[in-house]
Amino acid sequence: MSYLGVPGAKLYYEMSGTGPVLLLISGGTDDADDFEGVVPLLQDAFTVVAYDCRGLSRSRLDGDPADVPVEVHADDARRLLRAVGDRPAHVFGSSSGGQVALSLTARHPELVRGVVAHEPPAVALLPHGDPRRTVLAEARAVHAREGVRAGMAAFVAAAGLDRVKHPERHAPESPQAALNTQKRLVRMERNLEYFLSHIVGPAADFVPDVDALSSAPAPLTVAVGDASEGQLAHATGRALAARLGREPAVFPGGHAGFVTHPRAFARALRAVLAGRPSAD
Repeated sequence: MSYLGVPGAKLYYEMSGTGPVLLLISGGTDDADDFEGVVPLLQDAFTVVAYDCRGLSRSRLDGDPADVPVEVHADDARRLLRAVGDRPAHVFGSSSGGQVALSLTARHPELVRGVVAHEPPAVALLPHGDPRRTVLAEARAVHAREGVRAGMAAFVAAAGLDRVKHPERHAPESPQAALNTQKRLVRMERNLEYFLSHIVGPAADFVPDVDALSSAPAPLTVAVGDASEGQLAHATGRALAARLGREPAVFPGGHAGFVTHPRAFARALRAVLAGRPSAD
């Protein structure tokens, strides 16, 4: 467990295992502890690095909170990769962390040997006229008017996280995974104000550089959950995959499958990073 100084913040990160670096980037309300179930299943093959993005959980801001563009988060990830190794790394990012992984790959392809972007909420890639293109910005506006509870309720409804088509696929795979899911909810609660104030807006505005991603030398996989069909981030993941001209990989669980299904998720991630189908 260590801290890395970056412009405007100090990033908390954890590193374990042996082998090529695998950087894990969590979504906007989350932190490195989201990966506590999958890290032990990956560290025999990778040096796993997980961190709290700036402003969240144990990472500290040097000044007052402010909006953080995805590109700033990507620069934080770049600095962290430079600090922990001198070779290209595997990168996994989920939700807004998937957007960070995409920005990092487009801007610094020399640092990446393979990337998996899991359900990045790139609403700008949805078809013109699709009402879901504005729902994240609308949730932020609700938060500004009515406070964190109303804002989060609007966000959950906008993202479709309260709608599960396949509950049998969404249920945690073990009692420990169920406990980790409950612990995650507690951590999310502490990060809601910062998330709604300073992460949702930039995430809604972010447009992946599809041309740069298409020409990046490292393999890029867009992943969606097998239990998140009908939800916003599942749709945006598929929209990005279509723009890139490829089929998305389907990973176990929903939007947080790495928490609810760590064993199955780790198997799928290892397979994709090894260049095998995710269902292997």
